[in-house]
Parts: sequence; structure tokens; C-alpha cells
Amino acid sequence: MKIPRDLSASDLIKLLNKFGFVPTRQTGSHIRLTSNFNGQHHITIPNHDPLKLGTLNAILNDVAIYLGIEKSKLLSELF
Repeated sequence: MKIPRDLSASDLIKLLNKFGFVPTRQTGSHIRLTSNFNGQHHITIPNHDPLKLGTLNAILNDVAIYLGIEKSKLLSELF
């Protein structure tokens, strides 16, 4: 499955909420999400619309590694 190219930060935050990621703080245009699913894990998302493809790819790779699943499975569950 391909990564969507028109995804905003707010849409990504709503999608990552399925995996227990909740916003914990915002500094400027960056939002920090925290999950306690498998130990505490933090990711930072720039509040842009749309997110750049490389940035989105890096965030999804980080989430997939944290959850212990393949990126393709993560993409199918999110989108």
C-alpha cells in the first residue's frame, strides 16, 4: 500500500490514536505524542498540512518499529 500524499498532521494524530498515541505537548509547530502501549514511546510530528512524504515515512517507520509490526501492516491498519 502506498503512503498517502495529502495527509495533514491532525489527520495523522487521529489515526495514531488507535495505537494509544495521545498528544502530550506542543512547542511551536511541533506536536509530541506519547504512547504507553509497550513502554513509553514519544514521537514528534510537525503541524503541517500536508506532511512531507519523507517526514511521514520516517514517522510511520518509527511507529512500526515501536509496535513490532511491519510497515505494510501498519499502513493497511491505518488507511
